[in-house]
Amino acid sequence: MPLMMEDSINVDDLFGEPTSLELGLSSSSSTLKGLVQRLDEMRLVGCCQKIAWSRLGCIAYISQDSLKVKTRHLQCQPSDGKWVLSDDTPLLPVTDAHGGYPLVHLSWNETGTELAVVDSSGRVSVYSISIALNSIAGQRQANFDPSDDAAQIVGMMWLNTQRFVHAFNQATKVNGRWGYSPVGRRPIGPFHPSNKAVLLCVTRSGQIRLIYQNPDGKWAEINTELKNTGYSDRLLTHAALVASPAGVFIATHSSCQKICLYRLQVTWNPPNWDPKIPASAQSPPVPSMRFAHCKVETPGNILSTAHSSGENSDQTSSSTNSVYSLTRLEIICAPAVDSQSGSTPPWILAVFSNSLHATNGHPEQQGPASVIVRWQLESGSQTLHPKFDEVPSKKNNAQVKPKMELRRLENIYSDKHIISIDQTEYGNVLAVTYDDSSVIFYDPKTMAVFSGMDDVNTVTSLAQAGFHYPSEISGIHTSFSPNATATVMLDSEGQMQLRPMGHWYGAEHGLFDESKFSAAIAGLTLAFCRGSGSDVNTDDILLIVQQQLPADARVTFINEVYRGLPINCDFTAEQDKLMNHPYIPRCLSLQAAIGFRDKYKPRNPPSAVSWAILNLRHASVLFAYFFTYNKTPHTTNKNAHMAEPHDPDVLRMVLGNTKWALDFSQYIMNEIFDLADEFEGVLNDQEALSQKLKTTNSLPLIILLSSMSRAFLRFICRGLRGVYGGYASSPGLTGDARIHYAEICQTMDASPVRIDVHEKFLSGVDSAVRHAYQGAGFGDAERPGPEKELLVNARIPPVLVTAVATLLRQTIPIIKPDIDRMAIYLGDYSWLGFGHDRRTEFYRRNRDVDIVKKTPLRVLLPASNPEQTHEHGSKPGNNHGQQRRRRCVRCCELSGDAHTPRSMLSLRMIAKLGLLRSCLCGGMWTLESGSGLAPSQPPSTPMMHHQSSGRTPALVEGLAGSS
Repeated sequence: MPLMMEDSINVDDLFGEPTSLELGLSSSSSTLKGLVQRLDEMRLVGCCQKIAWSRLGCIAYISQDSLKVKTRHLQCQPSDGKWVLSDDTPLLPVTDAHGGYPLVHLSWNETGTELAVVDSSGRVSVYSISIALNSIAGQRQANFDPSDDAAQIVGMMWLNTQRFVHAFNQATKVNGRWGYSPVGRRPIGPFHPSNKAVLLCVTRSGQIRLIYQNPDGKWAEINTELKNTGYSDRLLTHAALVASPAGVFIATHSSCQKICLYRLQVTWNPPNWDPKIPASAQSPPVPSMRFAHCKVETPGNILSTAHSSGENSDQTSSSTNSVYSLTRLEIICAPAVDSQSGSTPPWILAVFSNSLHATNGHPEQQGPASVIVRWQLESGSQTLHPKFDEVPSKKNNAQVKPKMELRRLENIYSDKHIISIDQTEYGNVLAVTYDDSSVIFYDPKTMAVFSGMDDVNTVTSLAQAGFHYPSEISGIHTSFSPNATATVMLDSEGQMQLRPMGHWYGAEHGLFDESKFSAAIAGLTLAFCRGSGSDVNTDDILLIVQQQLPADARVTFINEVYRGLPINCDFTAEQDKLMNHPYIPRCLSLQAAIGFRDKYKPRNPPSAVSWAILNLRHASVLFAYFFTYNKTPHTTNKNAHMAEPHDPDVLRMVLGNTKWALDFSQYIMNEIFDLADEFEGVLNDQEALSQKLKTTNSLPLIILLSSMSRAFLRFICRGLRGVYGGYASSPGLTGDARIHYAEICQTMDASPVRIDVHEKFLSGVDSAVRHAYQGAGFGDAERPGPEKELLVNARIPPVLVTAVATLLRQTIPIIKPDIDRMAIYLGDYSWLGFGHDRRTEFYRRNRDVDIVKKTPLRVLLPASNPEQTHEHGSKPGNNHGQQRRRRCVRCCELSGDAHTPRSMLSLRMIAKLGLLRSCLCGGMWTLESGSGLAPSQPPSTPMMHHQSSGRTPALVEGLAGSS
């Protein structure tokens, strides 16, 4: 008998595509590759999310072999300023933690800092972003959990953190200007008393697992069983969980095709935790769970009579219904309109999909590919039989408890298979992704489709403003960016594709519609305001702005952001509000990033202004916190009673920023002296001066005239005086701390301009600007306009031309006798990076400056032996091996510290400054691979070098959260 292969039988004709198990079905050639397997995964288990984009900006995904987790993120390329996806970074501890079990599900917590990884046996490991997007430390090991198929997780949810956020409902156009309505929203519980991580999981066998972290960083767990009063089948396939003011709602679907709804109450004993009291003096909070069984629902016929006709309609519906399986179960909570109205009652959404091959050969039974079945959860009053009124009650005020009802809503049909359903834009949009990669946006309150620009005077979301996703990129796994302006998709080969949103921006069919363009800008502004109010990463919005908006539209967008948040740019009077203003750093960072071209070219003027102010703010806050920590005793450990000595690492940072602040002030003064000489002939002619200023591009002049940057300069002077005075009050300094503190004071003593002269100079500028406003009749209502012109457009408004004349004609001559003009003139300011001269460009191309500590970094040489490196970059104990640095994904600047700080004081300072995970511009850190270090460094360059402190990630998380 001849072998089959000898007769040249094509195996593909028997079994379809090579390496495929789709069995050569007629539909497989027209469907997305891997779709059959994806639908089977969604049918068998509810937790099967293979890719997840966190609100912090980290993208985690499971590899094609289901054994590894890798991470990526958006980043700006230093070479050309373009935003792209980073390379893969494998999360190596995951493979070891799960011991070869297939990984099936990923889930980020609400803030995007912690990642839960689930394998096929229901074991859970937890990881945390510590100091960079690609540096993720293990928190909870999966080997804590037993390996059991019945423990497979079918539903999972992180509990929210207890933090107040600012939401923005919508943008409304009135009299040609957009107004944005901010609303404060309180978080929805339950919460961990000490704000630690808590996971709720539902297993296949109907167990509820509450996995929580104690204040000391250790993990614990409690379990309980769902009371399945409505059915005897204990095998669950899907579960959905959502937090609401009434408790955690849980919807489950069993293998007998019944949906049950529960309400879970989580309580803690003790209910409160005081972080100021030592942990040893408090009992750790212990949770308990209490259930209320609400409702059992049977979906019944998936297809309504609208999809069946004729005398055999019932028979057709019955036979067609048998080929549908549940592939998605969700509980949708629409956001409240305002803080007083409360939340909208949740509703249950179930997606039923038919198999790609179930109806092959039976075209009369074929129905839609997917059906969305919905139930509204309503509270109704129970009506008792009138006879109950005749029964005497021991309680005169007995009340009947309200009952929960599920009201079936109208089905939604689709001829395409649904692969994901996501609530995006902070709950304001329900995004449904189909097998052809198209995305349809629904209003979660009414399930009306957002078709784009039905009302050009009201914008509620990007989807409603006309943004859409192009369909040329396909995939079977998808995840939305933090602000839903982009998605990442995994195809059947495990390859990731980035798909940004698109918009016509008013240009359609050769015509331009100003109202649509304006609404698109308002939609982007609303998204940025929502991200800022919720403390969410906004790099995905920068991606859209950089790729799609022309230069003039970017300016329009920045102006809208300043109005939307809103920010009053005038700080001539209320300067103290600058230090703790939550949105000013966000706006400055956006403006600086939009004007960034590449690392070796100077920024455009508006970007340079905002970048300079960000650095001034960093120095101001650093000096303020350092002065505060000097006055407040800190102990080295819980048993110590003496004050903690000054930390050398903190002093290095203060030293570098002191040198930077003094050089930047001298750079400003040198430029102003040059302008005084250049403008000497036109200072008495206001018209000629005004015309000359229009052609002058002077960053120092803008910095001085702007009330925001001038206020930060005054804060720096105040801080430097405090730092200098602190040296005399610290006689017990020894070792490196004494050396660094002495060098700080020596640096200020050697400055060609004393601190009091700086303050005298700034007071003269204050007086000139104030008199210019008064002379023009500008009061509190008129000053924000010219201040915003200075800040956003880097242009000197006409009202301040007289202030420039006063500054150059009167203020400069007054301070001339108190400064060393030659020393200022001969100063080297190239390392600051603000100049346009060849010396600055040469320095920028050949040296790097630590953006946090403001010290030049050592030149890196190529690595001679890469095998010497360990997980964190350098070989332990080898200072001349490899070194890893952190690079900001937004501004592309570097930090030489790639480890957590060694001392508690240094860690407190870094966490308080918000620099543990992010740069001073607000962009996230990413670890770069190291190269060999040069054996020496330039003279007088203060060096920073850390060894790993070995501090537990839990401590880092606690300090970062407290900041």
